[in-house]
Amino acid sequence: MASLPTAVRSTAPKIARSALQQRAIHSDVHITRTGKPLIRVTGGRSSLGEHTATVFGATGQLGRYIVNRLARQGCTVVVPYREEMAKRHLKLTGDLGRVVFMEYDLRNTQSIEESVRHSDVVYNLVGRNYPTKNFSLADVHIEGTERIVEAVAKYDVDRYIHVSSYNANPESTSEFFATKGYGEKVAREIFPETTIVRPAPMFGFEDNLLLKLASVTNLFTANNMQERYWPVHVIDVGEALEKMLFDDNTAAQTFELYGPKNYSTAEIAELVDREIYKKRRHINVPKWLLKPTAGLLNRLLWWDIMSADEVEREFHDQVIDESAKTFKDLGMEPSDISKWTYHYLKGFRSSTYYDLPPATEKEMREEKKYIHVLDDQ
Repeated sequence: MASLPTAVRSTAPKIARSALQQRAIHSDVHITRTGKPLIRVTGGRSSLGEHTATVFGATGQLGRYIVNRLARQGCTVVVPYREEMAKRHLKLTGDLGRVVFMEYDLRNTQSIEESVRHSDVVYNLVGRNYPTKNFSLADVHIEGTERIVEAVAKYDVDRYIHVSSYNANPESTSEFFATKGYGEKVAREIFPETTIVRPAPMFGFEDNLLLKLASVTNLFTANNMQERYWPVHVIDVGEALEKMLFDDNTAAQTFELYGPKNYSTAEIAELVDREIYKKRRHINVPKWLLKPTAGLLNRLLWWDIMSADEVEREFHDQVIDESAKTFKDLGMEPSDISKWTYHYLKGFRSSTYYDLPPATEKEMREEKKYIHVLDDQ
């Protein structure tokens, strides 16, 4: 009869193998138009997938979320970049070797082709909120899109997912919205199966909404912050982009991704002030004065303060394309911005209020006190 230590050693491998066999690992297999399988793996660490994704514009706000999601699914993610320091945080978004960096230039067709030639899917998140000395909005949103989509078509990439903007319309008086609209047309003309995604103004870490309103430097507005839109959580948009890769029915479709509730910027500013226990000043300046001033500052300074087109956009409410698909078509329910103000704005509180609960909890406590007083009466 084997001794107890020997018996334990002999049965241990069997137990380990049995545990591995019972481990829940699920995969969804989709066959793409070129016959390549896309395998989605869930459970455990990322495993070797049969597909490669290129994400242009990955160093922006939305990029980190889609890169991390794809890397966790076993994708090899190619990240084209322009600035060495801007990509550092993406090195940790996937397992070793999952995220591959390639230097590129939006005006260099060869560098773009090198970035997409081995890919099954290409995401284009490239966008400019304001013009710079090196790139106009048309350079980025139209000509840049054209070069990327031509490379996608040349190498017969299975999927191309183009992140545009809400209110994208070639006829818009806003240069940003107009160039985004032309970019969509270019993408569809060259690659008809393009999936177009139009996110509403996004909130989250490093956003241009909550953090901007909480900043003391955000002083001037031209429309009393009355423009209205449905703010959307950047994490929800990242999840939606991931789902589109594994759903062939999203090809050649247009998606409007927006939050569950409509707000004006002024209403969101009230949420921000209540959460950080501070009152930020917002000075209204007539459009005829602020717009040319912002345009002049944008041309003279190297850093972003305000551009003329950003002033113009303050007079454009979000318009929803009713024919487009939404989160609902992806089986998702987006989050409301009011549930996340504490999470993203706590760092703007002073030490006096830093440890207080979220503003919503404080208000509920105050309401309970008021109700008890009424009951006693």
